[in-house]
Amino acid sequence: MSSTSSEAVKAQRSLGSRIADVLSGGFVRVFLIVVGLFWLVPTIGLLLSSLRTPADMSSSGWWKVLSQPSQITFDSYQRLLENDTITGSLLNTIWITVPATLLVVVIGSLAGYAFAWMEFPGRDWWFLLVVGLLVVPVQVALLPIAKLFGDIGIFGSIIGVILFHVGFGLPFAVFLLRNFFAEIPRELLEAARLDGAGELRLFVRVVMPLGGPAIASLGIFQFLWVWNDMLVALIFADSGSQPITVALQTQVRQFGNNIDVLAPGAFISMVIPLAVFFAFQKQFVSGVMAGAVK
Repeated sequence: MSSTSSEAVKAQRSLGSRIADVLSGGFVRVFLIVVGLFWLVPTIGLLLSSLRTPADMSSSGWWKVLSQPSQITFDSYQRLLENDTITGSLLNTIWITVPATLLVVVIGSLAGYAFAWMEFPGRDWWFLLVVGLLVVPVQVALLPIAKLFGDIGIFGSIIGVILFHVGFGLPFAVFLLRNFFAEIPRELLEAARLDGAGELRLFVRVVMPLGGPAIASLGIFQFLWVWNDMLVALIFADSGSQPITVALQTQVRQFGNNIDVLAPGAFISMVIPLAVFFAFQKQFVSGVMAGAVK
């Protein structure tokens, strides 16, 4: 009986080993590379379209430039830099995205540490309230917060857009970082306290370096969400504070054939988040893997 079960276990393990060998083989890697390149086709197509003249774009597809490299021109990007609406909206996007990301990361880190390692009245109930806010859809709060911002005089400004993104980004940030910080060994924190470290110094010198991967992952998520947002900006931003997503949509509505500005503008709007993601790719993967292991 025992020998039979032992042989079955060995057979099962050998089957699992064979599956693992197949999945780690060269064919699977080539397949994943092909899939990755396939997902990059729209980005490549948009880049090549932005390097063509409107006449070429209306007469043939973007892949025509592969056989006729002479079609490549940077005139569209020159016209883009001369378009005050697009350039101004790109700056507005930066002014919205960077503060909204930094505020969520800083406040979320402090609150996550407090919920994980500090004792205060009602800590667990407050954390449950934060978790409950995760299920509140953005659409429910648009009109009430718009009325509130109008009453205090920040509706239609960049500050209003930033505050909305910070408010809806904090529940997820606190939930994520609290769970990550709670996995830090208590002995490590106690040793730092015995050495005379206060809570602020403990947070900066011990918790922040250990939580770097999770913080980087949160920063990337928040940056991508704010940069690509259009719903919130359509409601809370006026013509002087609109980000590039709203500006491109406005260009489409006003100038249906304004492709020489839309193509390079859309590519710039797409390539900046991609550059941020690839720049912090290692930290992002480390944070995801650390959370999976824990």
